[in-house]
Amino acid sequence: MQAALQWLTKNHETIVRGLADQVAIQSISTDGEHKVEIDRTAQLTCTQMREAGLHNVEILRVGDSLPYAYGEWLGAPGKPTVFLYAHHDVQPVNKVGDPKDDWKTDPWKLTRVGDRLFGRGAADDKGAISAQLGAIAAYLKTSGSLPVNVKMVVEGEEEIGSKNLLQFFERHKQKIQSDVIVVCDTENIEVGIPSVTYSLRGIVAVTVEVKSAATPVHSGMGGGAVADAAIALNVILSRLFWDNGALPIPGYYDKVRVLTDKERKTFRSLPYDEAAWRANLGVPAEVRNACQSGMHAYEQTWRLPAVTVIAQEASSLKSASNQVLPKASAIVSCRIVPDQDPAEVERQMAAFLTANPPWGVQVTVKSAGAHCNWWMTDPNGPAFEAAMAALRSGYNRDAVGIGCGGSIGFVGPLAKLLGDAPALLLGIEDPLSNAHAPNESLHEGDFKKLMASLVHLFDNMAKLPNGRVK
Repeated sequence: MQAALQWLTKNHETIVRGLADQVAIQSISTDGEHKVEIDRTAQLTCTQMREAGLHNVEILRVGDSLPYAYGEWLGAPGKPTVFLYAHHDVQPVNKVGDPKDDWKTDPWKLTRVGDRLFGRGAADDKGAISAQLGAIAAYLKTSGSLPVNVKMVVEGEEEIGSKNLLQFFERHKQKIQSDVIVVCDTENIEVGIPSVTYSLRGIVAVTVEVKSAATPVHSGMGGGAVADAAIALNVILSRLFWDNGALPIPGYYDKVRVLTDKERKTFRSLPYDEAAWRANLGVPAEVRNACQSGMHAYEQTWRLPAVTVIAQEASSLKSASNQVLPKASAIVSCRIVPDQDPAEVERQMAAFLTANPPWGVQVTVKSAGAHCNWWMTDPNGPAFEAAMAALRSGYNRDAVGIGCGGSIGFVGPLAKLLGDAPALLLGIEDPLSNAHAPNESLHEGDFKKLMASLVHLFDNMAKLPNGRVK
């Protein structure tokens, strides 16, 4: 293992160049216009897998899906098999137009500025590809073998909801069969503090549609007489305003799992800097935090439900006309938590938003896509102990268990498919990474420490008595 760690140090710049090659390809999956580039990153990932020493490397697809890169090394009989996941597709650059908030470097050229590596995908999630392959290569280039078996899948559709991923797992169940799952697509609570995420919120999205007439009406002729669908919609959406209390949806919290005293104490002991949070997001001083009174931000975003209006449409500013609008719609995204039921949440939202419509307008609420369920695991047992010890060795400090307000929909179903395999979600991002936003970056020091931690993790997994990970 020491030779592997030394190899990482000696070859760090080579690993960074490999990440730069990844970042240089505009593998945007959200607009349907970069399939050629996504094919290129899949091919590049396969090339990098082979260079690291993985076997049976290939491009896989499910139907018309975007490409998955797969590679394996199975030369450790009797030892656990570790399933590694990352994704090679990225978000658009999302320029905002204001020079002070826009990209300071070329988003498609990995750029070192101080202790950070800037570029689209540097943190989310091409950095994970490089980190995982770096740890694999460190062993294979020094000793010719790994202490555990490895199967690695790098997806090309994560940023568009992994719409084919579960079908991919089902179809290739035997190929991917493993004992433990390792995902590097989450956040460290702070730079230098290794974090294992053990809970994720889910998503239920609904489309709210309001109709007040069949056709627009000149506002001079009908204004004040014809019900305004846009105003009616906003009256309906205003019911969701929670001020600094609970969401006012009947029954919404009935099944929400209550935080234990231990969890609450742990969350409140973690570092949190509201001033830095405000500065990073540009939140004005007069805009108050929207958390429920008495709730810490981590309690609010990790373990309590939320609603967000993520889109609203009645007309467009560009083509605005003096009309009373007859139709308006919005998408409401609900973040759900243990132990809420997605179907029940959708019913609760529909009942709440359709009741007593303004002016009696027609209101319909329907699903805006497949539900993504919440996930939570018990962060104890041999696999988690091995991971915590590995992170302690890699970062030279104790790791912490955290929650995440976001969603990674495949984790729960994949763990179940693999016979309740432990899922280890190891942080690669940090609060300054700006994933999905301008100036996305990866902290280079944490990048090095994550690779070292993965080297330790493989070693720790190999030493588990009888290979038992749970």
